[in-house]
Amino acid sequence: MTEKMQVAGFKAGAVKAGIRGKDRLDVALIYSMVPAVAAGVFTRSEVKAAPVLLDMEYLRDGRARAIIVNSGIANACTGQPGMELARGTSRLVGRQLGINEEQVLVASTGVIGQQLELSIFENCMERLAASLREDGFADVAKAMMTTDTVPKTALRRVEINGKTVTMLGLAKGAGMIMPNMATMLGFIVTDAAVADAALRDMLLHSTRLSFNAITIDGDTSTNDTVLLLANGEAGNAPITSAGSEEGRIFQGCLDELCLDLALQIVKDGEGATKLITIHVKGARSEQEADQGARTVANSSLVKTAFFGEDANWGRIIAALGRSGISFDSERVDIFFDDVLMVKDGLGQDMEQEKKATLVLKQKAFSVIIDLKSGPADGKVYTCDLSIDYIKINADYRS
Repeated sequence: MTEKMQVAGFKAGAVKAGIRGKDRLDVALIYSMVPAVAAGVFTRSEVKAAPVLLDMEYLRDGRARAIIVNSGIANACTGQPGMELARGTSRLVGRQLGINEEQVLVASTGVIGQQLELSIFENCMERLAASLREDGFADVAKAMMTTDTVPKTALRRVEINGKTVTMLGLAKGAGMIMPNMATMLGFIVTDAAVADAALRDMLLHSTRLSFNAITIDGDTSTNDTVLLLANGEAGNAPITSAGSEEGRIFQGCLDELCLDLALQIVKDGEGATKLITIHVKGARSEQEADQGARTVANSSLVKTAFFGEDANWGRIIAALGRSGISFDSERVDIFFDDVLMVKDGLGQDMEQEKKATLVLKQKAFSVIIDLKSGPADGKVYTCDLSIDYIKINADYRS
């Protein structure tokens, strides 16, 4: 039996507003019926969409009650009209729900540079509010989609101080993905009681291990956003520190949920056929481990070899060589899952290559690179680069 996607004190819904045609859900709303603590993580791009700038401003007090999201148009590179649209949208929602407009967060995804009229939201606001229901999160997940082929959701429950805490996450993204917090959006709601500083710290930690550890094409978007709302309806004693026993339980649950959503994004990468973990071990620092893994994960030559199921380890070590990290190439080992392909910088025999090719035929596998240079390791999750990726992005606006 499938668990219901519901969290105490939250409602959600979506409508067809006409941004993406008359037959697609494209505007959605998440609403906490009681005051909620909130945190957000955003794109590191110097070019930030209007909703990102607005949410960064509104989240300074660590409180929010609602999230409105539209797909189809990103409201990025839209100047002052774009900021006025974002503020106007939050104002409309605030009036409709009877809450402070500064507690309404805004998110958009879609084509960059196109203007969107406030009338779109004015015309659908009553219908949008009427669509709110406790089990409406599935509609939100659908309304967020652009080139996604499937909606992305995750649900977790955990016991904290004798209270059952529920956590629900939604995400969208399939292209322009290397968030570096791409057109990546993630919304998480929980009925846990958490202090704002602790919530912010825990979201940053989870994001580093999940959304900031994925890449589909190496492109960071203008709109990358992850928002987390906690309304306390579970009745647990407020979690005030990530280091407390309660904080560790909550952190573990949040880590697991965020990684689940992040991997769903990679699996649904535009044209992707394989989910690949690049695991760099034995680096001098975590920063170098991440840098090495990210360079391999973003290499077009490596990714096309994965698509072609070609165990071409030379492309992997060549990518490492230009990554800017320090290591001795004559000490490097490379494994495809548990198949040793390179030992101390030298390739193994054809029998090992045949075994490695079988690994590459799987839908999911790992590339483990041991630099033998230090104690640090890091993981980046990626996918292959297929012919379909080019087709999708060649006519994205058509």
